[in-house]
Amino acid sequence: MAIEVVLTDHTTDPIRTLYTAFRVCYSSFTPSQIEARIESERISRQEMQEFIEARLATGHSSPLAQVWFEFGISGVTRAFSHQFVRHHIGISFEQQSQRYVTYKDGTFPFTTPQSVERAGKAEVYNRAIEAAGAAYLELIEAGIPAEDARFLLPNATNTNFKVSVNYLELMHIADQRLCTRAQWEFRKVVSLMRAEVKRKFPEFARYLQPKCGEFRLGYCDESFADWEGCPLGRKRPHKSTLFELYERSKSGALGDLSDRDYQAIESEPDEKSDKTRSQAF
Repeated sequence: MAIEVVLTDHTTDPIRTLYTAFRVCYSSFTPSQIEARIESERISRQEMQEFIEARLATGHSSPLAQVWFEFGISGVTRAFSHQFVRHHIGISFEQQSQRYVTYKDGTFPFTTPQSVERAGKAEVYNRAIEAAGAAYLELIEAGIPAEDARFLLPNATNTNFKVSVNYLELMHIADQRLCTRAQWEFRKVVSLMRAEVKRKFPEFARYLQPKCGEFRLGYCDESFADWEGCPLGRKRPHKSTLFELYERSKSGALGDLSDRDYQAIESEPDEKSDKTRSQAF
């Protein structure tokens, strides 16, 4: 069964929602006043987009949790689902139950990894699946509850999901699961989730990258050996390279922070510098 991912619902207007969330943090205007300015078109879509991008560049991420997406996911394995549900902040799952769904003829949809096909072991793999199905059916026909007969079902068994996830968590999932070190099935699912978001909201999809992406860390923080074996390694530096460049750029050890440094940290910014850092509304 092929993996399928469908974007079933989403925040009505993610740009507007995210702009309002960010602007509340950086403005004396009330939320209703901000909404009124948007409604009157005093703020253009382009201006909202530019403001959001400027905030994202600072690393301010909490407003991202106010934008959400819903996905229907099917044709994935139980091996995948055990990894998927480890993401538990900002995401909600509903999954096909093996307790209430009974495979009455002993056959069930399953996935065969390409590595098994390439190794020429599909036949032995399929025999094991068929044996599990036959034993499962025998238990069901003997009156064993499906919730107990399911103990025989392999990790290859397919399952389905209805998922609601906020944008902040979706970015985190992409960080981890679009990395070439992630398991192939998870990479496929998140790639399809990204494609669905891109189809409707390309401006949001561009931030759904592996953690080495130009909008994320920008470098690889996995082991050096994994970086060497990664097809993206020639496009992204390894963290050790950055540390090496830093060591080369400095002369001697880091100097101690002086009392004057701490005075600068503790002092109020002067009016001129404060205005420079403020953002025009």
